[in-house]
Amino acid sequence: MKNFISRMEAVQSPIIPVVGELIKSNPGTISLGQGVVSYNPPPEAMEILPKFFAEPTNNLYKAVEGIPPLLAAIEAKLQAFNNIEINDENCIVVTAGSNMAFMNAILAITSIGDEIILNTPYYFNHEMATTMAGCHPVLVETDENYQLRVDAIAKAITSKTKAIVTISPNNPTGVVYSEEALRQVNQICKQRNIYHIHDEAYEYFTYDGVKHVSPGAFSGSSEYTISLYSLSKAYGFASWRIGYMLIPKHLLVAVKKVQDTIVICPPVISQYAALGALQAKEEYLKKNLEAIAQVRYDVLNSLNRLQNQCSITPADGAFYFFLKVYTNMDSFELVERLIKEHLVAVIPGTTFGMDNGCYLRVAYGALQKETAKEGIERLVTGLQTILQNN
Repeated sequence: MKNFISRMEAVQSPIIPVVGELIKSNPGTISLGQGVVSYNPPPEAMEILPKFFAEPTNNLYKAVEGIPPLLAAIEAKLQAFNNIEINDENCIVVTAGSNMAFMNAILAITSIGDEIILNTPYYFNHEMATTMAGCHPVLVETDENYQLRVDAIAKAITSKTKAIVTISPNNPTGVVYSEEALRQVNQICKQRNIYHIHDEAYEYFTYDGVKHVSPGAFSGSSEYTISLYSLSKAYGFASWRIGYMLIPKHLLVAVKKVQDTIVICPPVISQYAALGALQAKEEYLKKNLEAIAQVRYDVLNSLNRLQNQCSITPADGAFYFFLKVYTNMDSFELVERLIKEHLVAVIPGTTFGMDNGCYLRVAYGALQKETAKEGIERLVTGLQTILQNN
């Protein structure tokens, strides 16, 4: 089997476990790497679980697309927060996280050899899923502030293009795309008869009065817009693996085939917890998002000391900053040195498709204020020291 080669050879290795091993080998490292929040799910998520245990049939498989009470709760949320109406042309599918929702979408709409347009820097799991499905990621650079270049996206479309992927608020950059740009991309998809896949995992994480925009709310967009959502971020649900997707109804049969094959149905106990979470008091999100906003403010103030060593693009969403470091050093080498020499971890830009320079993603959502302060201090000092001596 020495010469065995599979399609997985073409797929990049996930970076988070690689950095995780480096952190483990250097005790005391503060991680500004993984994109998770520090807080727990709301108490309502736990309080509803006796209802799950009280029903013996909950140990059996349930509907592929999700349990009816959760579907109803999601429909109400989409209407209230995203201004999206469920109609005859669209429907909701609960998934085991939004990564699964993306894979469902790609497998449902493509054949081997098709193309998916990703904007760089991309979210690495999107690129991995596209490659895994036997499709070709077509990479379109964003502008100097990581905003969409709509003309370049339009020029990248070929007869093999099946979808344009956008993420807002963005991972890894933290930028929020304008409503105008999203409308333009959505309109291009309509005109060219392709899908607009929009990832909204960070929909609640916007700052300084910036409003979240959902393309699924655009008039007449239901037939070609696929919207992806997650409870992992806003509701502290990372390991519970619950997300959902809003899809054109004509894709439901195909999506159910994929989901039934991979997972049969999302974990039912997690679906109950999600139902509870969506009933959480408004104060839960407000309090936690305000805390992250304060950490963001402190992080940005500290990062501004690096203006001679890095460019720091304004970021009004998610819980990331994406730094361009003024060095010829490889980004992974820089990450290794920051961990080993300064006990602070970030993620290299190469994993997001940024090979034309040295870039770092800094995540601040997982840390309490004091730990975040210490972590950013180590990062700033570490970068200044390494770059001065390099």
